Amino acid sequence: MATIKWCKCQKKGIQLIEPNDNLFIEYVQTAEETLDILRSIKGKSKVWLATTKYYCEYFAAYALLMKIGIKCEIHDCTIAICQLLEGMSIIPTGYTLILQEDKQLRIDNQYYLKNREVSVDYNKIVEFVVTLKNIGSKITNEKINEIRKIIE
Repeated sequence: MATIKWCKCQKKGIQLIEPNDNLFIEYVQTAEETLDILRSIKGKSKVWLATTKYYCEYFAAYALLMKIGIKCEIHDCTIAICQLLEGMSIIPTGYTLILQEDKQLRIDNQYYLKNREVSVDYNKIVEFVVTLKNIGSKITNEKINEIRKIIE
């Protein structure tokens, strides 16, 4: 919760907005499109593979945030919200760790040119996207309000 408090104080940190089904759908579609791109670049560039893998997962997570009505432009804050959702048993255990590790891999390869190996299990990434899509499709208004009250 300390990170969430910090994020709420940041200009582009956590902000409650109206829940938005249209943006939920668009971010899910963007995650699915990114998965297609990920398939097409395998073996071509570790920089772009790491970046694309992370953003595929990130867009799926951000879709759920849009469904709940949480705007956040700082990736660490988005991950903090995911950690909260994981702690509430809304998203599966381990999803936050996947985001954290793949974010670091992206940073290492994109900004520091470390050229680290990028392991891509398409089935697991598809499962990640589909799981978050299904959670967003089924989440109740009561659960959304509960999450929003915790963040307030």
